[in-house]
Amino acid sequence: MTNVSVNPATGEELQRYESHTDEQAAQIVRAVAAAQAKWKHSDHSERSAALVRLAQALRARSDELATLMAREMGKPVRDGRGEVEKCAWVCEHYAEFGPAMLADEPLPSDPDGPEAFTVYEPLGVVLAVMPWNFPLWQVFRFLAPALAAGNAGVLKHASNVSGCALAIEELVGQAGFPSDLLRTVLIGSKQVDAVLSLPEVRAVTLTGSTPAGRAVARRAGELLKPQVLELGGSDAYVILEDADLEQAVSACVASRLTNAGQSCVAAKRFVIVEAVREEFEARFTEAMSAHSVGDPLDEATTLGCMARPDLRDELHEQVRASVDAGARMLLGGEIPPGPGAFYPPTVLADVAPGMPAYDDELFGPVAALIAARDADHAVEIANDSPFGLGAAVFTRDRERGRRIASRQLDAGCCFVNGSVKSDPRWPFGGIKDSGYGRELGLWGPREFMNAKTVVVN
Repeated sequence: MTNVSVNPATGEELQRYESHTDEQAAQIVRAVAAAQAKWKHSDHSERSAALVRLAQALRARSDELATLMAREMGKPVRDGRGEVEKCAWVCEHYAEFGPAMLADEPLPSDPDGPEAFTVYEPLGVVLAVMPWNFPLWQVFRFLAPALAAGNAGVLKHASNVSGCALAIEELVGQAGFPSDLLRTVLIGSKQVDAVLSLPEVRAVTLTGSTPAGRAVARRAGELLKPQVLELGGSDAYVILEDADLEQAVSACVASRLTNAGQSCVAAKRFVIVEAVREEFEARFTEAMSAHSVGDPLDEATTLGCMARPDLRDELHEQVRASVDAGARMLLGGEIPPGPGAFYPPTVLADVAPGMPAYDDELFGPVAALIAARDADHAVEIANDSPFGLGAAVFTRDRERGRRIASRQLDAGCCFVNGSVKSDPRWPFGGIKDSGYGRELGLWGPREFMNAKTVVVN
C-alpha cells in the first residue's frame, strides 16, 4: 500500500510513501522499546538538555517546516511558523519544569511510622495516533512531556501528512535523543489495532474523531492499556447582554477561522442573548467577510484551504442541510470555482436543534449563530451538545463570567472574555464525547507514568 501526499490547494501530487506492513511496524515498535529501556534510566538533566536542543532544532527549521505543512495540509506559512514556535515552547517548558513535576513526593505517615513516598516511573512505549490539522503541535503536545517522563513514542500520523511525521522523527534524532526513541509507522487506520496489541506498547494517546476514539478505547480497554483521548468538539461561545461586542467579535472570528476552522477546540457555536443578537450578528458577519481564502504559501494569506476536497464537500453538505432545515445564510456557503479544497467564511443564523450546524461538529470556516432568551437559556444551549471540549463566555462582569465558566458550562476548558486555547502550563482535554484524560500542565507527563507508592520501615 502507498500513501500519497497531495497539495490540497492545487491537487498536485507531492510524494508517495510506501506503507509499513504489520511485521515492519512490529520491528519498529521493538526497536523503540529497546531504546526506552535505556532512556528510562536517564537523569532529568539529560532529558532537559535534549528537550532544549529539540526546541533549537525546531526553530532552526521553522521556515522549512511551515512550508511542509502548507504543502501537505494547507496551513498558511505564517501560521505554520507560529505552530513551530509553540512546539519549541512546550519542549522548553518541560525541560525547565519537568524535573520538579516528576520528583519523588513524600506521603503522610504516623510520627513514628515508616517513611512513605510516591515515585513516578515511565510506563514505556506510548502509541500516538495523531491527526492532520496541527501536524506538529498535536504530536509535540504529547511528545515533550512523554520524553521528559522517560517514555518513548511510536507515531501513527494521518496519512496525508506523512512528510511531517518523518520530519518530526528526524528532528528528535537531530536533537541527540537516543536512536529509535521516537519512530514513525506509516500504517493505515486498520493496522492500528495490531500495533496497539503488541506487548511492548504500554499506552495510547489519540487525537481525532469521536468514532476513532471509541474504537481505540474499546481495544485499549480490552488490553488494559491506559488511554488519553482528545476527540471532537463543538465549542460554544456565549455572548451575554453586557459583553464588550467589539472585543467579543474579534475573539470569536479569530477562533472560528483558526486553521480554516479545522480545530477541535475552535469556536463553532455562538450563543447570543437576544438583547444583543442583531448587533452581534451584523458585526460578526462584517468581520468574517473581511477574510478571504488564499494560497497557503503566500505570506499575506490568513485563511488557507481545507485539508482535503472530501472534507470540504462534507462541510458544504452540512451547510446546505442546515439551510434546507431553516437556517438563514448571512455569508458564504458557496464552493468557489477552480482547483483546491477552498471554502469561504460562512455564517449561518437562526440555527436550531435538528440542523447539522446545531447538532454536529462543523470542521471548517462555518459559524453557527444561535439566539437565546437570557443568560440561563444561553448556558442551557451551550451545554446542549454531546461534546465538551471547550467553551467561553463574554461579559463585562468578570465575577459573573468566572461563575459561569467555573460552575455552569460543561467543558474541559472554559475561558472568560477570550478564545479557548491550549497552553503548555495548563491541563487540556475534554469531557463527554470529546474524550477523557489530560495533556499538558502537570497532567501531561503523569498520565503515562506509574505513581508507585514506596513504604520504608
